[in-house]
Formats: sequence, structure tokens, C-alpha cells
Amino acid sequence: MKVALVQLGYGDDEPVDARTARVAGLVRSLAGHDLVVLPELWAPQGFAYQEWAHRAEPVDGPTAQAMSAAAADARVVLHAGSIIERAAPGAWLGEQGRGLWNTSLVFGPDGALLATYRKVHRFGFGSGEPVLLEAGEQVVSVRVPRPVSGGEVPLGLATCYDLRFPELFRRLLDAGTQVCVVPAAWPAARVEHWTLLSRARALENQMFVLACNTAGMHSGHQMGGHSQVLGPGGQVLAGAGQGEQVLSVDLDVDGLSAVRAAFPVLDDRRLG
Repeated sequence: MKVALVQLGYGDDEPVDARTARVAGLVRSLAGHDLVVLPELWAPQGFAYQEWAHRAEPVDGPTAQAMSAAAADARVVLHAGSIIERAAPGAWLGEQGRGLWNTSLVFGPDGALLATYRKVHRFGFGSGEPVLLEAGEQVVSVRVPRPVSGGEVPLGLATCYDLRFPELFRRLLDAGTQVCVVPAAWPAARVEHWTLLSRARALENQMFVLACNTAGMHSGHQMGGHSQVLGPGGQVLAGAGQGEQVLSVDLDVDGLSAVRAAFPVLDDRRLG
């Protein structure tokens, strides 16, 4: 399975429309991959809390439409990172009535929306996401096609701060996940946590983890970069630096069952 992680770099001076067009061009340039992954909140901007409300959009809004078209043109499965989702008119607004979520979007090679995932764990310790957004409630693992290599793969979805909660990844494992995608807007101040936790989640669950972070300076926060592709033994199959970069890697997904059989640690679970 051939995957590409786009560690997008941008700053506050790049207009959202220009960034969206640039990202769509990057996706189209990656034709020939099975899966392309973008970072968390690359359009509304990860730390631009004050901008989120007016940059929010439905799951069929302008960002989604642009990414759907790019996925179809490139004939790839596209994890389009996440948007600030605004509830559709008349729809449920969440337990706290805010009607806003940090929502990941996955598109098929025909441009169809295959899955959404609302971020379960909100980052901010009483500010940012916890006071502005609703928490997601669903664990999402979805079978997606491999348009180049053939067949399908169970793809698990998590986002950024979710990495700190291993119980979510156990739930994804039990749902059949073989490849877990984790888009992020993780700052440089804690980038060692990012790289360590990504490896741990791959190792303890014997799954591939695609950890796609952001680069650049957002609202006064230096972003961490250092996106990684992790193998089921926690090994780093590819790693990025701090600037904008694309990682392209072939994953031996078909050999995953043999890896798990050779070291059957998962069979010894007793709790949960």
C-alpha cells in the first residue's frame, strides 16, 4: 500500500482560499498513491481559535468540495485532515449545544465521502477546543479501497491529542484497524511527546500509524513538524523534519497478520 503524508507548512499570512487551492494541487500531484494524508485543521488553522466560528463549514462545504475533486482527479483515497464542522440546519448541536466539531474527512478515489470522525479528546485544558467545540462520541474504523495496489484496508481514525489516550487505539484495534491515521497540529514545544506517543501507539497495537503534523508558525505557535510513518513494531519507516515535506512510503499491509502471529502479544490481553 503506497501512502503519502503531506506535512503542510503555512503561516498566518496565507489566505485560506489560496492555501486550499495549493493543497488541492499537492493532492493532485500525488496520483499513483493509494492513500494521501493531510494535517489537522490546515484550512481553519490549528491555533486560530478566534477564527474558528466564522471559518466553520458543513461536511459538504467548500473545503470538502475542493478535496473531493482533488481526490477524484488523483484517483486516491484522501484523508483530508480536519475541518471545523458546523452542524447542518435542524441537526443535533451536541450535548452542549455548540454545533461545532473538529471533524476529519475521508474521500474515496471517486471523490465520495467515505467517513467522518469527530475528535473525541479536545485539547485546551479549559480553553480552546473544550470551550468552543463539542466532543466526538464515535470510534471510527472504515474499510477503504487501495486503488493502486488492490484490495481494501481497515483504516482507523484519530486526531492529534487523541494520541495521549491509548484506550481509543485499543478500541480501534478491536474494530479491525490495520492502519491508523493521526492528523495533527502539534506544537514544537512538545514535539518529543508527539514522536514518542506515535511510536508507542504503533508498537503496543501492532499496527501501522500515519502521524501527519503541520509545519510553520500559527497564531504565535511554532508547529512541530516531524511527521512519521510507523511500522507495527514501532519502527520509524519514514520521518520528516520541521518544514513542509511530503513522505512517500510503501507499507506491507498484507504482511501484518504474519507480524502479529510471529510475536502474538495481543493474544495475551486480559483486560478490556
